[in-house]
Amino acid sequence: MRCPKCGNLEDKVIDSRSAKAGAAIRRRRECLACQHRFTTYEEIERRDLRVVKRDGRHEPFDRQKLLSGMIKACEKRPVSYDALERAVEEIIQELEQSFDHEVPTSAIGIRVMERLHSMDDVAYIRYASVYRQFQDIGEFINEIESLGRKIKRNALQPDLFAP
Repeated sequence: MRCPKCGNLEDKVIDSRSAKAGAAIRRRRECLACQHRFTTYEEIERRDLRVVKRDGRHEPFDRQKLLSGMIKACEKRPVSYDALERAVEEIIQELEQSFDHEVPTSAIGIRVMERLHSMDDVAYIRYASVYRQFQDIGEFINEIESLGRKIKRNALQPDLFAP
């Protein structure tokens, strides 16, 4: 691993532990040349998922784009970064199990809204307003009213009937 400070390729691993709910390994390393310590992550190499956009375009699936969208929705809300990381991992696993290579944006959006609905109602409304492209205040009001009728998904209870 190349040292981010001096560029040397020689290092030693000081500590290794599980990260991201077992989906990655976090390693603390020390450069043998300059003694700078840094962290690396090893993750499972995922299948090449491609996202099919609403207009028919295809683009590579971007985990960071998914996470940043959820972070924006949860800005200044009591939702931890770790909870968002776990939700992203769950969504990616579901997508890999449900789709071969091409994933429609609608499948991603629905899963994100399910997770946000169970985490924070305000974050859910924020995301839904962008995802569903609300055009006026009436659509916001309808969505907020429907929140009371929706049953929150419990992450510990699996779905009985998969869509």
